[in-house]
Amino acid sequence: MTPEEQLAELGLTLPPLRRPAGHYRGWTTAGDVLHLAGQGADGHTGRLGADLSVADGYAAARACALNLLAQTRDALGSLDRVAQVLVLRGYVACTEDFVDQPAVIDGASDLLAAVFGERGEHARTAIGVRALPKGFAVELDAMLRVR
Repeated sequence: MTPEEQLAELGLTLPPLRRPAGHYRGWTTAGDVLHLAGQGADGHTGRLGADLSVADGYAAARACALNLLAQTRDALGSLDRVAQVLVLRGYVACTEDFVDQPAVIDGASDLLAAVFGERGEHARTAIGVRALPKGFAVELDAMLRVR
């Protein structure tokens, strides 16, 4: 199954492209590497450990991953051109005692693996931060090898 067919099988559609929150592009390329700018997800605001649960954060990370995929399709024309998800960086707005950032970012990692199979397996960072732009609960950026 193609990644687009896999998304449909999961009952998911890619959202419209988000407008940048500042002076930057949603993606750039260098050789065979696609760099995706940070993506939050509308409707997923707040702080983990204060007003959001791990399940809420997981859903936010999944929504952010869909925004990354929308940027990917914009850059490449098709998700079929993704050879490998190389790196996923996840930032979680949370209280200082919240320690479940990896469980939150699993929302994105699980989705990428479901869409791309082994090509979706990646290196990853999950970082807790005090605040994110626009009050987002989660923000993701990524690097992908493309063909």
